[in-house]
Amino acid sequence: MSHPVAALGSSSSSGFRGFAPDPRLPVPPGLTCGCGREPERDRSAERAGAVRRHRQRSGRGMEPEQGRGRGRVRILTLGILLLSSQLSQVLPDNAEDGWRVFSSAPDSEGRCICTVVAPQQTLCSRDARTKQLRQLLEKVQNMTQSIEVLDRRTQRDLQYVEKMETQMRGLETKFKQVEESHKAHLSRQFQALKSRMDELLPLIPVLEQYKADAKLVLQFKAEATNLTAVLAELQEEIGPFDYEELLARVSNLENRLRACMQKLACGKLTGISNPFTVKTSGSRFGAWMTDPASPEGDTKVYYMDGYHNNRFVRVYKSLQDFMGTDNFTVYRLPHPWSGTGQVVYNQTLYFNKYQSHILIKFHIPTERLLTQRSLDYAGYNNMYPYSWGGHSDIDLMVDEGGLWAVYATNQNAGNIVISKLDLGTLEVIRSWNTGYPKRSAGEAFMICGTLYMTNSHLGGAKVYYSYNTNTSTYEYTDIQFHNQYSHISMLDYNPKDRALYTWNNGHQVLYNVTLFHIIKSDEL
Repeated sequence: MSHPVAALGSSSSSGFRGFAPDPRLPVPPGLTCGCGREPERDRSAERAGAVRRHRQRSGRGMEPEQGRGRGRVRILTLGILLLSSQLSQVLPDNAEDGWRVFSSAPDSEGRCICTVVAPQQTLCSRDARTKQLRQLLEKVQNMTQSIEVLDRRTQRDLQYVEKMETQMRGLETKFKQVEESHKAHLSRQFQALKSRMDELLPLIPVLEQYKADAKLVLQFKAEATNLTAVLAELQEEIGPFDYEELLARVSNLENRLRACMQKLACGKLTGISNPFTVKTSGSRFGAWMTDPASPEGDTKVYYMDGYHNNRFVRVYKSLQDFMGTDNFTVYRLPHPWSGTGQVVYNQTLYFNKYQSHILIKFHIPTERLLTQRSLDYAGYNNMYPYSWGGHSDIDLMVDEGGLWAVYATNQNAGNIVISKLDLGTLEVIRSWNTGYPKRSAGEAFMICGTLYMTNSHLGGAKVYYSYNTNTSTYEYTDIQFHNQYSHISMLDYNPKDRALYTWNNGHQVLYNVTLFHIIKSDEL
């Protein structure tokens, strides 16, 4: 929006005198009023009338009123120019080219009185309000984009579950037919269908909830569209408005959208994809990972071969370098590690010190030991490992909620304990006793505060037990897990990639996961 400014004064070939323009707007030296030439606009009648009225007042001996008359002229001219500022939307390409004589007329003393339109160099008093509106508009537009992404994701999931609903209805019909027949030779088929129905029936409420979620996203979309229209209209008219009320509406919508997206980030594990082998390297046992707190585009790979008495960490610049080259940087740890339960978060390595229950926090770029703390009563040195052994007594994990430790103690008879740890101090914030023997688990990983365990580290393994720390409840599951190379020594979830990282008999392997997202409308 352009900002014209009126400046009244006499004009000569050398510049402006009389009433000086705004000192913040230096007048280009080449600009003249042009009283001796044709005006730029065809307003000769208006200017002639203004001159006659001015001369009449001057001829009546109203010298004392001359200053006030000029003030009224200035106010009128300023009002016209401020009105024109709301109509003009095109800025000059060059600041000097933007200067323009709007009108000019001689007074009774022969001086030329000019009205000048200045380029946009100063901000009028309403610009602060315009800037606030523009910021609010940009924020709402950003939220609108996020809502579009959320809408597409919800619609895709809704299509999927609607397809499942159709399949379930078909199965239900077949089940009723089989149930009514009561024929002996259909007994096995009847039992299989009944078992399948028992698995699918709990998903019906989930389908209904997805429909409600889709309506909620559409409501968000409508609110954002309405806010965008209001802000755009205000920005165009720059009329009076309640800024605090608009800010409250934008903040409320932003908070609800953030809560909705956070809930979509978490969910219940329902499936694991087939494995993708990234590389074949190292010994049978080890750990490899990426940093879930790294910025977008940063795919450094951290590689730790072996499960005990080793203190050298390889860092590859990217996943592509890890897959195709042997270019890496080696960092030496202050102590050797134990097991394969290490994690990296925000360029910091968390690991269990060899032959101890001491946890260490090591900053890799500076090679500094930041913190070390004992995990009280935790078993170590193959006292309570996973079923494959390998000093896997203490397993550290990172999920959407932060840092966790999975271990067992004598006090709970070797059953698995889950402890939430402080990322800075490594202090235990809270612990849960699952009641499940650690030696009976093949490996484990944490997703959204729920610990999932496999029943073996060998071929034929599946995820069959989970413990939810949010509700302090456990559940037996039956999620297939394709153990391609028959000996898993490391299994960890990365919340940024939504993938499982495994070290399987000298192979570095990735699995994608499928999560069910459930959002309750009354929680938003």
